[in-house]
Amino acid sequence: MRLDRITITEYDVHWPALFEQQRRRVEPVLEPWLVRPVDHIGSTAVPGLPAKPIVDMVAVITDHRSVAGCFGELAAVGWVPAPEPGDDEARKHSWCYPSVEHRTHHLHVVEQASPGWRTWLAFRDHLRADPADRAEYARIKRELAAADDQDRPAYRAGKAPFITAVLSRLPAED
Repeated sequence: MRLDRITITEYDVHWPALFEQQRRRVEPVLEPWLVRPVDHIGSTAVPGLPAKPIVDMVAVITDHRSVAGCFGELAAVGWVPAPEPGDDEARKHSWCYPSVEHRTHHLHVVEQASPGWRTWLAFRDHLRADPADRAEYARIKRELAAADDQDRPAYRAGKAPFITAVLSRLPAED
């Protein structure tokens, strides 16, 4: 069970180093399945953007079913499985560090065929480059967290229209 509340904190300059520390632990475990390096995603990957202090990571792999063979190794380096609703449909696995209840990191192990990871990277890159949208996203996140710091579905649903609008403005992928 998750015990952390939805708390939005000011950007922490240590978040990239915290990402890198865990990337160095999980990337060698996932190496046989990776199609690209593990990426830092989410709000902690956007300099200047307030965020929940949880470092989101994405590992894009060849096949989400075949990677199960490395789950023991992920556990051995301190990661715990944290399945989320929709993981199977999204062709992904979710992991947390050091625990689900008090996580500091969240790893999304997602199949290359899944469309989700491309939008995560596109949204991150857009917010890095667009100060006005970055500020508006920060405002929305703070407002939603202040309204109810325990209702994660409402928090996600409240951000969705803004994310969808931003993604609709971005150039289509080749």
